Amino acid sequence: MHMADALISPAVGATMWTATAGLIAYSSKKIKQAADDRKIPLMGVLGAFIFAAQMINFSIPGTGSSGHLGGGMILAILLGPYAAFLVMASVLIVQALFFGDGGLLALGCNIFNMGFLSCFIAYSLVYRKIVGDKPTQGKIVAGSLAAAIIGLQLGALGVVLETVFSGISELPFRTFLLLMQPIHLAIGIVEGMVTAAVVMFVYQARPEILNAVSSFKPIGRLDLKKVIVGFLLAAIFIGGGLSWFASSHPDGLEWAMFKTSGKAELDSPGQLHTALAAVQDKTAFMPDYGFKNTEAASISEPEVKPVWPAIDLGTSLSGLIGGGLIFLIIFLIGFGFRRREVTT
Repeated sequence: MHMADALISPAVGATMWTATAGLIAYSSKKIKQAADDRKIPLMGVLGAFIFAAQMINFSIPGTGSSGHLGGGMILAILLGPYAAFLVMASVLIVQALFFGDGGLLALGCNIFNMGFLSCFIAYSLVYRKIVGDKPTQGKIVAGSLAAAIIGLQLGALGVVLETVFSGISELPFRTFLLLMQPIHLAIGIVEGMVTAAVVMFVYQARPEILNAVSSFKPIGRLDLKKVIVGFLLAAIFIGGGLSWFASSHPDGLEWAMFKTSGKAELDSPGQLHTALAAVQDKTAFMPDYGFKNTEAASISEPEVKPVWPAIDLGTSLSGLIGGGLIFLIIFLIGFGFRRREVTT
């Protein structure tokens, strides 16, 4: 559900950039006040895990579409909304800058749709209402499933509204909405099941983590080794090898765009869009999670049918490098918080 710049006007893009910048600053302030340094390694490995997990597109039967894990609800349940939002923002920034996934102008929209709506709205109004302050297995599964579905539905609605308010594409509101919501309902059901499975792994390994997060208390001196190693190994396995098995079908947003307009990708409508695309072309050293192709394809070259699984060294390196970059960013954020505490 990564929006491209061609859907977004400069006014909407700037507005959403401002909103997400404010949310990042507010979340950073709340994390600094919590002074929970031991959560930083967990934030790092979860960020790497979510980055790798988002590389796995799964097919939606009977539609010709696919979806991928968003991960905002997993992060919110295991880290709390503020830390989760910072991790999700880090993931999306790395994806846009270094892998060309999602536009730079649309980055604020993507962080808001995939981060804020899940980490703050669906988590607070759905998951916490179901699970409460005393998690149980049944409540966790029900809360994870319901919150993941609603969070993704809100995100899909956000994409539609931001596109329509931008007014630069020919995607009619009613048709676009009626395609986006059902396909992301199917994706949300899968995400809910994955979210429940991941959270249950942590609940069985270290239930104190969920208890601390649900009551807004620091993790403290809990032994997180088992959980951190588990997510680290999962990130390496998924990004390094399982990513080869991603579906080649277009994702839910591209599918809805194609069904609405006949195009899965739209042309850049203005000078700002073209300029930002040029910037992204320079910063994205592994576009589309693979090696950059410097040779122009021949016009007469026949179209090659995608091979599945797509065994590719570039994909594996993208998963490992991307996860490493996110872990490094989270570590630097934590180091920055410590420096401020020492100097204040």
